[in-house]
Amino acid sequence: MLFSKACDYGIRAVIYLAVNRNRPFVSIKEISEMLNISFHFLTKILQDLTAAGLIKSQKGAKGGVGLNNSPDKITVFDVVKVLDGENLFEECVLGLPGCSDDNPCSLHKYWRTIKVDIKESLTNETLDSVAQQIIDGQIRLCDPPAIEKLH
Repeated sequence: MLFSKACDYGIRAVIYLAVNRNRPFVSIKEISEMLNISFHFLTKILQDLTAAGLIKSQKGAKGGVGLNNSPDKITVFDVVKVLDGENLFEECVLGLPGCSDDNPCSLHKYWRTIKVDIKESLTNETLDSVAQQIIDGQIRLCDPPAIEKLH
């Protein structure tokens, strides 16, 4: 697993919001149930994303959370940066201090290029693009039976 569980869940939650972009707010309970994520854990994750300005929240019967910007303006990397930070793309994959081209770990020659490719891909992938692929049935966000409720 490349990202923390919080980051995985955060990415899935904002993609769910992008799929449901026609709704200004989606309840956290709905997201929790549809994506099979602990409500309390998801709430903490969404608070971090709200504090960072990626999503907005509203209390009340018609409240919930929604994207704070158009899904074509938010990248997957934006979410990763908030929840896991950028250290993943700067540090040694094995956690060794001082890992570099001059002092490489056993996986340095692979990770050096892989991490650049991953960061670039996440930076170029918008929530809109991912959501459209889900809507078109090319990729999945959750497993049945929840998937039938997405549309």
